[in-house]
Amino acid sequence: MSIKLRRYLVVLPLLFLLVACAQLGHIEAQNDDGRKLAQNPKTYSDHDKLANYYDDVAKEMATKAAEKKKALQHYEDKSQYYGRGGQDFQSHAAANLRYYEQAVQEAQKQAHFHRKIAAELLQRKYAKPAEIHGQQGNRTIKTKQNSNSSNL
Repeated sequence: MSIKLRRYLVVLPLLFLLVACAQLGHIEAQNDDGRKLAQNPKTYSDHDKLANYYDDVAKEMATKAAEKKKALQHYEDKSQYYGRGGQDFQSHAAANLRYYEQAVQEAQKQAHFHRKIAAELLQRKYAKPAEIHGQQGNRTIKTKQNSNSSNL
């Protein structure tokens, strides 16, 4: 058996093993708190948890944006150290900075939206009319029925 064939037979199973063990999702999509609640939030506490989750995401993205801003400033101040590749570093850092700033704004907008919905749900909960103990099952709806089918 030739050496090339042996290498191929050793490398191929290792490659399959690496592909099988690789993660296929985004890091943000694997967060259980945000993903489970984001599918179908219904109550005040669901929206409040989502608002807190998006606040945490906004803080994290703001921290990353500050790091990228610091890196961009470094690349601009010390551009003589990087030569021609320095411009690539600067543009890459600027693009990352824009991305993280945009992510901060989007997360803040989502947090504000869920806080607004949570406040409305909380207000509705307190605005419901009180049920009288004896009248819980006695409600009826009266409707007018027309025999004229042309109005359908």
